[in-house]
Amino acid sequence: MTRITPTVFTGPLALGLLSLVALSPTTVTGNTNIATTALSSQAQGLPREFNEHFYDVPLAVHVDLDGRGLGEALITLDRQERVQLIEFTADEEGRAPDPLRQRWADYLADPVPLGNCTQSCRDDLVALHYSLYDSRLSILTRTVERTAQDQRYHALPEHGSHGMILRNQLNISAGRFEQVGRYALQGQGSLGDWTTLAQLQADRSDDDRYGTRHRVDQLYAERMDQGHFYRLGYFMPDAQGLTRQPRLLGDTPLTALGVMYGSSDSLAVDNATPSATPIYVTPNRPGVVEIYRNGVLINSQPVQPGLQAIDTKVLPGGIYDVEVRLIEDGQTTASNEAFIYKPSNWSNPDQPWRYNLYLGQRRTLLSNWEEDSDDSLSSGVLLNYLAHSRVVLGSSLQRVGDYTQYGLSADWDALQSTKLYANVYHTDQHGQGYDLQALWNYRAGNLVLSRNQSWQRYPRLRGEREPRPGQQVIQTSLSWQHRMDRRFSTHTRIARDDGLYAGTSVDLGLVYHGKLMGSDANWRASVFDRPGTLATDGARNRGVNFTLSMSLGQEGRRLSATLGSRTALDGTRDRNVSVTYQQSLEHHTLRNVAGTLTGDRYGAALAANVQFQNSMVYGDAYVQNSSYDHAVSGGLNLESTVAVGAGKAAISGDFQPYEAGMIVDVESDLDNLRVRADSLQGPSATLRPGRNILPLRAYRPGQVLMDFEGLEAHAAVIQPSSFSYHLNRGAVTYQKVRIMRTVTVLGRLLDAGGAPIKGAMVINHASRSLSEADGFFAVEMSESTPTLEVRRSGARLCFLKLDEKNAQRENEVLMVGDQQCSPDTLAATGNNHEGDAG
Repeated sequence: MTRITPTVFTGPLALGLLSLVALSPTTVTGNTNIATTALSSQAQGLPREFNEHFYDVPLAVHVDLDGRGLGEALITLDRQERVQLIEFTADEEGRAPDPLRQRWADYLADPVPLGNCTQSCRDDLVALHYSLYDSRLSILTRTVERTAQDQRYHALPEHGSHGMILRNQLNISAGRFEQVGRYALQGQGSLGDWTTLAQLQADRSDDDRYGTRHRVDQLYAERMDQGHFYRLGYFMPDAQGLTRQPRLLGDTPLTALGVMYGSSDSLAVDNATPSATPIYVTPNRPGVVEIYRNGVLINSQPVQPGLQAIDTKVLPGGIYDVEVRLIEDGQTTASNEAFIYKPSNWSNPDQPWRYNLYLGQRRTLLSNWEEDSDDSLSSGVLLNYLAHSRVVLGSSLQRVGDYTQYGLSADWDALQSTKLYANVYHTDQHGQGYDLQALWNYRAGNLVLSRNQSWQRYPRLRGEREPRPGQQVIQTSLSWQHRMDRRFSTHTRIARDDGLYAGTSVDLGLVYHGKLMGSDANWRASVFDRPGTLATDGARNRGVNFTLSMSLGQEGRRLSATLGSRTALDGTRDRNVSVTYQQSLEHHTLRNVAGTLTGDRYGAALAANVQFQNSMVYGDAYVQNSSYDHAVSGGLNLESTVAVGAGKAAISGDFQPYEAGMIVDVESDLDNLRVRADSLQGPSATLRPGRNILPLRAYRPGQVLMDFEGLEAHAAVIQPSSFSYHLNRGAVTYQKVRIMRTVTVLGRLLDAGGAPIKGAMVINHASRSLSEADGFFAVEMSESTPTLEVRRSGARLCFLKLDEKNAQRENEVLMVGDQQCSPDTLAATGNNHEGDAG
């Protein structure tokens, strides 16, 4: 948008002017004192020659909201003591949230009376005040005295929200001996302050016992509150908002008809909170601390000599490791690993408990699954307790049918690089067991040790007098990944299993990253020795593989080849070779295609697969044949999302998580133009001309910022370039976006008598501007809509339809000269609002 040169008083004359105003008894000087001193009274302190240049001209002001800076802006004041905001020009040191600024920019886009608000007081507005002394526009709302405690949770959308998001999935697999398929539908909707969810599926198998099966998995309504959630209906009682749910043995309550209640941080405000594990440094000289996460700088802070704690409130939430570097006199004098503990679902360490409670009856809806006939009572308690900043304890107690099952777990971050997990569980008449896992991270790799053991007993069936025999299962594994340098890395895994395929397995791998014929390439050598299975006729599966994978230029082509040996189907030795070619595609429905040629002792085989995505569907398909019996098999996976809301409907093939959504219609004067939509509170998306679905984050107020994708400059404007939202989970809203090829119009406004018109708002779809005291204006105009609307003090003065043939054009600038603004044009256009951009 073309910037407007504001009327700013400078020099000694300005100092004298401010002195006159400061001596006036009616001047208000407090930053947050919103006494409604009349604008005309303040203007009386101005010299007569300045009074005419005070109204209906751009004024640069500082805007504050409830005493806190909102930003710098350009405004106009009229003699009816009304204020109109033209645009924000800068933020208050980047601290004011964009959605908050956009909300007040929209509120003040039309003239609003100064003083106490008496009607149409949206957004809790109490009063507006302009102070001439320090050029400040102050906004007072009813939330001025709310404490930080009151702001711990986001409010739900003021008037509720509505809409529905449907996710469709289709999976098909077919071969010589079986043809199976599955269709699943998940619907998530919003009705006022409640979220509804429905899940159903149907599948088909070759097993004559089942045929085509169908069932409804979930059908419930849920509402979020400050720190809690309520669920009512037919649901899966899985853990919500818990860090760790203990593993259990035996039957699980797949579905229950009843109620569920628990703690939730879905509405919690992401206030800046410190890490529960503080970080200290001891510099000898003034310096800088740099904090790195995964090798990327995320924050830096100046430090002074002596022991001091680093400010961790500014770091992102989560549980992760960081590297802390101390820089003194341009040199790194210290570097150490640190641990950040700011769990996103545990925003308030003063409330260490997290819990889920449910009670219901095991029921099924519209189901023909044989195992769904149990209608017994189902209840449970799931708990998490923050015992220490590094220790999370978990417990579970459930009643399923005639059985009681319980489990205990512990997550312990023993050291900054060492994490331990333990879990024990027991189920009546089924058995008990435990899990242990230890993870050690170090700079060049990680080491994971895991062991689980269970003693399973099979429940006595009706009529049986003796208990059925049980089984003990032990699984132990050790995995080690190590980077020797930038190019070499190793992987080792040793496992022991006493289950169906008992025995010890060993996998060793060496990977080299380098160059081959100028292209990036990876070499991998691996050796394996695994227990025998049906695929090896019970013989141990031993072998070696050598693999080369490399890119072919910059066009998305890739080639890989494998040479190795393994155990054949009859237990003898089998040597094999394969070659795969892969091609990535852009600007096309097909996104990736690949083909593989394989040879072994039984012959040759071919395989092909494609990945595709367009505006309606996302998925992949594959086909292959066997070198053993030449049987052909294939499969298809499809997924799409449908959004319904605000009287609109749209379908998308974009594979994104949808907590909430926005249907966006993009109208463009330019062909094949892509627009980037970024939301600070949620995922980003690329929008194309036509109808799109934009995924949004639920519950938190947010703002979407629009910009052209890529670095290429465009003589065009996006209108609107940003818009706000506040939605419940499952809700869908609507927005129309216009991308217009623009030209900058320079001209002068004259009234019917030929006198200049000052302080008039010149509006087009693309932008708006204000005429200067001599009537001159500059505004961006859509080339496809060469019409300007002229307003002053909120009233329409005229419409101007520009004729480029009678104007002078230089590149993207159109000079139209004098334009007479006549009220007759209002009647001629029938009060058409076509030129209204705001």
